Amino acid sequence: MATLEQLGAEKYVLVTTYRKDGRAVATPVWVVPDGGGLAFWTFNEAAKLKRIRNNGRVTLAACDMRGNPSGESLEASARIGDRADLDRIKSAIKRKYGLAGWLTLTGSRLRRGADGTTAVLVS
Repeated sequence: MATLEQLGAEKYVLVTTYRKDGRAVATPVWVVPDGGGLAFWTFNEAAKLKRIRNNGRVTLAACDMRGNPSGESLEASARIGDRADLDRIKSAIKRKYGLAGWLTLTGSRLRRGADGTTAVLVS
């Protein structure tokens, strides 16, 4: 069974969130280790944020960039972070993903502005 620490070291993690009717929706994301858990960022209008606000239960699994799982899944709890969390997560993404991370974050800031994204913390 994978741990949050192990998943934080993966390049991509499949995050499965749940709709109100219980249907699962899986999305591959970049993740970074964050304390004893992991974190990722997404744009404010992402449906996964709405689902996390309604139900913080998530399932995580290592995956490739297309979302094909490559390991066992792990149940966890997700919550929306604040501005300080977002700044910390963005810095960690730049460190972990290098130039690709910097380009992605810069492109997002140009498209959505400084307040267009949200941090999600998973424990």
